[in-house]
Amino acid sequence: MKKYFYFLFFIFAVTLQAFAENPIKYNKELDGFKYPFEVNTYKFNSQNQDLKMRYMDIGDKDAQKVIVLLHGKNFSGYYWEKVAKDLVKRKYRVVIPDQIGFGKSSKPDSYQYSFGQLALNTKSMLDNLNIKKFDLVGHSMGGMLATTFAVNYPKFINKLILINPIGLEDYGKYVEFKDVNFFYKRELAKTLDKARNYQKKNYYDGKWSSEYEELLIPLKGMLAGEDWKIVAWNNALTYGPIFSENIIGRFSQITSKTFLIIGTRDKTGPGRGWLKEGVKRKLGEYKELGKRAKDMVKGSVLIELDGLGHMPQYENYDVFIEAFYKVIGD
Repeated sequence: MKKYFYFLFFIFAVTLQAFAENPIKYNKELDGFKYPFEVNTYKFNSQNQDLKMRYMDIGDKDAQKVIVLLHGKNFSGYYWEKVAKDLVKRKYRVVIPDQIGFGKSSKPDSYQYSFGQLALNTKSMLDNLNIKKFDLVGHSMGGMLATTFAVNYPKFINKLILINPIGLEDYGKYVEFKDVNFFYKRELAKTLDKARNYQKKNYYDGKWSSEYEELLIPLKGMLAGEDWKIVAWNNALTYGPIFSENIIGRFSQITSKTFLIIGTRDKTGPGRGWLKEGVKRKLGEYKELGKRAKDMVKGSVLIELDGLGHMPQYENYDVFIEAFYKVIGD
């Protein structure tokens, strides 16, 4: 019997060693990483190059209620799984795109990223699906994109729902301009531990869980893969619109019914490490930013989630989804 257990232990140890020496590797389009739902491809030409925009489209295609979920910068569409499943139960058709430069979508060698371009890409994909009216949800950087979409294509939007969006302050006013090489160097130096520690500190109030760790699996595989340089380059390029486009300057142009779901503990402040000389402002004070945004968007509704941070849909799903259902009217 002892020999049997020693043998099992040996096999287990060898397996762990093999896994450590041969970690999971993903290419620039996350081949091999399974998304929670079937992944579709929208092929189109943009900026003189052929691109592939991946998206998930779940629920009844004839559903009367359609909702589009836009991801943040540090993730892609896969992290909407739990929300999407609940929405389908409530008879929604749910569309979840990966923006160009993110997730399973194309990572061009060069691309002029802007929220106007990403909004146009998203609209083109939705036009291809013959989707004409929908609720639009944006989280984090997705909130900057959702705002741009709602201003540029207002007739398509039933409700605009922003979940802890970044862009609630004009970063260009307070932050030094940086060449894309600055961000590229930072991305090349990224490690799994650095990403985990950043999210642990800034998203989850110093706490961590296996659920949070699962969100890092795509990053872990791409860091180990051979395409990390082109992924890092696209990551760097997508900082451009965050720091150069003043989204709050467009808030007065929003005509859609708008809801802000804000975890008030959030302190996300892009660029706080390179403020302009003499700037004393504290970036990322969401307890105040949410209120200011409500005042800037005519007729908007603010729902504050006390004690929650940048990822309320993960930090406390029950509290988040209760607020979310109030917003969508279910």
